[in-house]
Amino acid sequence: MLDKFLLFTPGPVNVAETLRLAISKEDICHREPDFDALLGSIEHKLISLFQIRNRARYRAVVITGSGTAANEAILSSVVGKGAILILSNGEFGGRLHKISLIHNKKTHLINMPWGTPFDLTQIATYLATHKIDVVAMAHHETCSGMLNPLAEIGALAKANGALFVVDGVSSVGAEGIDMEACNIAFVSSSSSKAIGSYPGLSFVVGRKKHFKRLKRHAAKTTYLNLATFYAFLKDHSQTPNTPAVPLFFALEQALIDILREGVTKRFARIKARADLLRDGMRRLNLDFLIEEADMCSILTTVRMPPSMSVRDLRDRLREKSIIIYEGKGCFAGKVFQVGNIGELSDYDIRFFLAALKDVLLTLQADAADLVAPVRPMGANLLMPPSSDRMQVKVVV
Repeated sequence: MLDKFLLFTPGPVNVAETLRLAISKEDICHREPDFDALLGSIEHKLISLFQIRNRARYRAVVITGSGTAANEAILSSVVGKGAILILSNGEFGGRLHKISLIHNKKTHLINMPWGTPFDLTQIATYLATHKIDVVAMAHHETCSGMLNPLAEIGALAKANGALFVVDGVSSVGAEGIDMEACNIAFVSSSSSKAIGSYPGLSFVVGRKKHFKRLKRHAAKTTYLNLATFYAFLKDHSQTPNTPAVPLFFALEQALIDILREGVTKRFARIKARADLLRDGMRRLNLDFLIEEADMCSILTTVRMPPSMSVRDLRDRLREKSIIIYEGKGCFAGKVFQVGNIGELSDYDIRFFLAALKDVLLTLQADAADLVAPVRPMGANLLMPPSSDRMQVKVVV
């Protein structure tokens, strides 16, 4: 056992020591200039994180609540009496649809099977034949690891006079999101995923002109009304409700660390970690759920060898202080997920790969009636390439 858990998950994540110090800073009142300055500093850094060129055209509000809070703030605030089209190919697209149904009577849905890329021709046809005011989509569909296209969907929305809003909860901080080029009106995200801070804060970055138009719509919620957040930010440099102040200190420090490293360098480092993990798992002859070209750089979804249990794999890795995700929904029991964000070193990744190999060999031995005898000395774990293989083989 290590002296801490290694969180190979898409969030929460292991945080840097700088954040542990930041969250313990002095107590301040959120209605004093100290907090005004802190919120302004965070907003400035969020705009820098997105590498927005026309900075004066954008604002960023911070919400005390998880990424779902930011998504609900958008979906309950931007549609008004208009129509919204939700694009879903997984759990979080489905969550956007569920939220929108609560707040918007004219909610449309294009629903693809989990892990299936969107059909751009289908979307274009739908937008051409329906009056749609807003298009919403999850950028990174965490249930499969698929990264959905921003530029193409943004162009279709613009061509049909619709706003484009994006759930960037698990991709912001690891993937480039060009709000200007992709015609994104609003994007949401969270503190605890690729940004690498503690859970409990979310934010919405958007065009100033779109924030201003929110006051035209009747409020559908109190706490998550995006127009209210924008008014308090613009008029008072504050939040409308009592914020989780220590988490704001931690978020600012996380953004300081990212910008000090450089956004582009950070993206490349996270991608290199993903490549190291994927190469190691390929060497164990494990199969991935989707094509690597479609994957986000924060997460890999791996098919489980059918002679083994995901729960057993998870429990055995936990005994070695490693935490992974199980698959959900239609992927439950069929896949496991390995994240590579937060404070994970190359050494941690190699430790994980060695532990994974050891656990798979152990589980293979436990399923001795389905597999060949294990030879631990110099053995390499190999599996037949067929997706419907029924056993794991160990060869020397």
